Amino acid sequence: MRADKIEVITYSGSRGEERPKAFFIHGERIDVVEILRRWIDEDVEQRARKRFFIVKASDGYVYTLYFDESTAVWFKGR
Repeated sequence: MRADKIEVITYSGSRGEERPKAFFIHGERIDVVEILRRWIDEDVEQRARKRFFIVKASDGYVYTLYFDESTAVWFKGR
């Protein structure tokens, strides 16, 4: 999966799990309306963990976003 690095505004609940509230594409803020699906992908050999979110956004589109825990960077999948 090819991905673009993005800036994300997150919400951290009482359990400390981050989830996206809004993100920026080309300087435009896009709010997350609903999280449709979420999962964690772990690569034990490389000790990599990514948190994936499929979200419905305020612009009417559905996006796949993920947080790479090893680099602490958010990405938008393509």
